[in-house]
Amino acid sequence: MPMLSTPSYKKPVHTKKLPRFGTNQALLSIAVASILSTTAVAAENNALTAQQTSAQNTVAQDIAEQQEMPSTELDTIVVLAARDELVQAPGLSIISEEAIEKASISNDISEIVRKMPGVNLSGSSTSGQRGNQRQIDLRGMGPNNTLILIDGRPVTSRNAVRPGRGSEQDTRGDSQWVPPSAIERIEVLRGPAAARYGSGSMGGVVNIITKAPTKKEFSVSGHYELPDSDFEGDDWRTNINMAGPLTDKLSFRTTLGYHESEGDDPYINAKDAVIVDGRGGPEASVAAGREGVENIDARQLFEYAMDAMNTVGVEVNYSNQSNRWAGDSQFQTINDDLINALAGQETNKMERYGAAFTHRGEYDNSSSNSYLEYTRTVNERLNEGNAGRNEGQISVPGEGEEYTWTEATYDTLNAKSEWDIYFDRHTLTAGAEFRGEKLDNPVVSTLTFDEGFEFGDTETDPSKRDSKTDSYLVGAYLEDNYQLNPDWYITPGIRFDYHDQAGSNWSPSINTTWNFSPNWSVKAGVSRAFKAPSLYQLDPNYIYYTGGNGCPSNVPLDQRGCYVLGNSDLKHETSWNKELTFTYKDNDGLNAGLTYYHNAYDNRIGAGVDRVGVIGVVADGIAANRSVFQWENQGDAVIEGLEGFVKVPVTDTVTWSTNLTGNIRSERKDTGEPLSLIPKFTANTSVDWDITPRWNTDFGVSYYGTIEAPNISVTTGDELGTAKLDREPYALANVSTRYNLTDAITIGAGVKNLFDKQVKREGTTTNAGARTFNEPGRYYIFDVSVDF
Repeated sequence: MPMLSTPSYKKPVHTKKLPRFGTNQALLSIAVASILSTTAVAAENNALTAQQTSAQNTVAQDIAEQQEMPSTELDTIVVLAARDELVQAPGLSIISEEAIEKASISNDISEIVRKMPGVNLSGSSTSGQRGNQRQIDLRGMGPNNTLILIDGRPVTSRNAVRPGRGSEQDTRGDSQWVPPSAIERIEVLRGPAAARYGSGSMGGVVNIITKAPTKKEFSVSGHYELPDSDFEGDDWRTNINMAGPLTDKLSFRTTLGYHESEGDDPYINAKDAVIVDGRGGPEASVAAGREGVENIDARQLFEYAMDAMNTVGVEVNYSNQSNRWAGDSQFQTINDDLINALAGQETNKMERYGAAFTHRGEYDNSSSNSYLEYTRTVNERLNEGNAGRNEGQISVPGEGEEYTWTEATYDTLNAKSEWDIYFDRHTLTAGAEFRGEKLDNPVVSTLTFDEGFEFGDTETDPSKRDSKTDSYLVGAYLEDNYQLNPDWYITPGIRFDYHDQAGSNWSPSINTTWNFSPNWSVKAGVSRAFKAPSLYQLDPNYIYYTGGNGCPSNVPLDQRGCYVLGNSDLKHETSWNKELTFTYKDNDGLNAGLTYYHNAYDNRIGAGVDRVGVIGVVADGIAANRSVFQWENQGDAVIEGLEGFVKVPVTDTVTWSTNLTGNIRSERKDTGEPLSLIPKFTANTSVDWDITPRWNTDFGVSYYGTIEAPNISVTTGDELGTAKLDREPYALANVSTRYNLTDAITIGAGVKNLFDKQVKREGTTTNAGARTFNEPGRYYIFDVSVDF
């Protein structure tokens, strides 16, 4: 089974029978590895030509493609490591540096990743509460089951943001910590092959590979987007990239980036608001538009080649994401008083910084890749309501007082070491991984209860509650990429993980590729993947309170609102991922494939709808009873669908590419509801035309089918009484062009959403059904890049 790669440094291809690597030598080397590391280097050999038939050449060819899954032609001699045998993975898309440049990304890579097969954007639940905070969702498993990596190292900063009762988080996700100009490629891996990455990869993996320090560069780039509508904000960024050798052994890379986008007008959706029953009678549920954001990024990498076999590196990084508030809240319509005071200002920010130490080894009969990384994420935001209908709404200060800020910190310590051992007909991969995390969230831990509260491990006295919670996960895996005959490869694997609170988990897997004709191949895979509970879900002192309307309907009126407590007895979420793929590729460049996938999702974690206790409290001097719930492992779910792609070389200068995703079923077995709000059908098609060697243009259309509205409230588990508002199908067209004025200066221009298709958010929470997000209207884009 393949493994996504770290930055692509050249690596020798083993084309002859290699001596066996001694067991004692392997164990000794692993034992004394000074630092642990992530996904190793993808094999890359620029000397290979288009006619060569090794699997590595197939990866090199397909790395330039945006919207397809690579196929393979296997060499009968080469036996690569599983991480290099990327073509063994049916669900793989590689987005090249050139494709990223042509796409003119604003700043968030989700903008281009969403155009891969099997990918959509969705909120972290079907509640619709934070409808415009959509993130990468692979195969309908939800954003929280998509593992984001930077150079093979896991990025989990969104875990610093607390979830509400419907598991919704006010977070932009982890897909915009690296400026687009610093990215060499993006690898999107879906399905069984992704299981080897451990916790969080049940849907798949998005690996952001930054540019190598050995590639000489000094460039400045600028990007600007001008909206056609006065209700939408403009967008601009600038990046500086410097890299190259300082000596014959020491090289560096410096990345500096700044990006700012204005938020939408807070009332951009006012004309489309649905009418709901408010406290004073019928009223419009006016939902906020998209927030703006300011990104500041700085990364510094040094690498030292100790000798021809060993390279060590050190990297430090800093990023700051600050919002430009557009009036969003968790439940309510926008608040006029808050808009007048705070619109366009910073109301929350995520600050992330850290350091990593890496080691790569390339030996005659083995290779290794190791890292040790520490990161801290500071989640700072204006104080918000924590309970009832005011939850998620910025708290209005008293007269003469100022707005107050609250802060949560989230620390991670990640380490990994992986070894590839080359034999004559197969390559054995062995690795070990450690993930440690620590959260300090004083907001929920100091929530005060009245007399009579006592349940489980939750401290009844707020002064005794520890605001800090932590956990660790250790894992080990073994994988063998074996050549049964010249046309058939098989990759069995096994992974074991132990979590200090959720316990142990086994993740077996097997992937295989059979080239049954010169042009056709069939690929199949099955694996068990998992996701460990989050610190918020595990912490018994994470106490979530709802008002009466946030309680399930089976709770008696005199026993509302409802407390939801963290649960230290939670078990891992798991899934069995299966897929079958047929691919075709001929010598003229025609490439096509079709994949069927089926995921059986077990032990999904959510806030409970069956109460576990009743407590007596004193509220406003009146004795009352309140109901108690916990985060719990709930029912199973099934996700199945189809992914397809085709690339057609129309002429020597024109290429047509299309991919599609069909969502056959996404169903929770307890409620029949989908896991996430994604289209039933998605198609992306584009035509790329090299008009001259210096001039290129690209035209693309993305079609999104019907998104069905939920019938059951993810918050209370009750049947919804609101109108079932499906999101109707819509299409977005983009056109762009780039021209190399000189070898050093490139300019670009284009139009996003060419036909200005208006897609509006029509309400907050479930009263808007599936119409819970905005798609930006027509934007005019301008780019310039200068290489010095």
